[in-house]
Amino acid sequence: MPSAYRTGYAKAARVDRDMADRYVTAARIGDPQADAVIAELARHESAESQIWIRQGMDRGPSGLHGAPDVVRAFFADIERVPSWFDAAQALPGCRAFHRNSEMFVGAFVAAVLIEGFSTLISQSFSITGRLVDQGVRRLKQNNRQLVEIFLPGGLDRHGDGWKLSVRIRLVHARIRQLLATSEEWDETLWGTPLSSAHMAFATAAFSGLLLKRAGMLGVTLSAEESESFMLVWRYAGHLMGVPDDLLSSSQADALHLHEIGALCEPAPTLESIILANGLINSAPIVAGITEPRARRQLARRIYRISRAMIGDNLADRLQYPPMRTTGTLAALRLKNGLERTLYSLLPALGARRRAGQFQTMLDVSHYADEGATYRLPGHVHAEKDGQL
Repeated sequence: MPSAYRTGYAKAARVDRDMADRYVTAARIGDPQADAVIAELARHESAESQIWIRQGMDRGPSGLHGAPDVVRAFFADIERVPSWFDAAQALPGCRAFHRNSEMFVGAFVAAVLIEGFSTLISQSFSITGRLVDQGVRRLKQNNRQLVEIFLPGGLDRHGDGWKLSVRIRLVHARIRQLLATSEEWDETLWGTPLSSAHMAFATAAFSGLLLKRAGMLGVTLSAEESESFMLVWRYAGHLMGVPDDLLSSSQADALHLHEIGALCEPAPTLESIILANGLINSAPIVAGITEPRARRQLARRIYRISRAMIGDNLADRLQYPPMRTTGTLAALRLKNGLERTLYSLLPALGARRRAGQFQTMLDVSHYADEGATYRLPGHVHAEKDGQL
């Protein structure tokens, strides 16, 4: 196994050896299908490769005449919908997400992304600079994926949630290819960049852990809505290349995978500290707040909420500013509970509130005027590659 995982693996194996074994094994594996596509595309001109990707996204295998066999096979395979996914069963989760989008996004930014970047996945993002140098843009892109996969029909074959998830898979494969040949990447120590283990960990965090963290802010979902929410992320994870044996079908499964993965991971590195704090300080800019004092105030509020959710132990290791959090989450739960009661008594007001939340989601998400681009990274360092 990658040497950085040895100490953590010993702890995780005492809890669940089978899962720990699968996790550290997956830390050596990328995404064989997508990696093969990227290896083939690297043999062709960038413009030609981009045309093939766009044709595959928009028209599927039938639009890929003249494209390499491995590219046509990839799109033929990804079009097949798993037997366990039912678009109708995804609707309750979509409605629940958009009914509570403000709290879900708050939990996503203040806790779940932070906890994800406390792992060795931070090494990939730190080396490439695709979060450090372009943090605001990346945060908006993460928000956009949330919006799109939870729109009704977003994960249909021609939905933007489907296309974004497959695009992410291909971009990850290209970055993995670039990092694997970079002198800055230590494979013996860290394993495979953007490994299957980290993709599975991220999907478990974005699904089961996000439900848990949103609950800490007062979001309440029915059993049907929670199962539906998990189904949406299970399919999104499938599209992003997470191996079937590491896809979580329930919140309990996702939280268990997250627990074992977190035990396997080493303590947060300097890169984790930089990314976590950079993410929080980028959030006010994403929200459109430019006045310095107001930005500092909002960042401090996010630090307080984040510390309350992730706990003092992890917050201290990430070098958060010291602060007390007693009553922070209770106050938020009370506020959200009062709002739910008010909107149930005044449905018209509730409808306006939901419309406002959706507009806010659009405002903090990245929508380029030129539409979707399928250009792949050309350089390991983002500052030498332009914006994607």
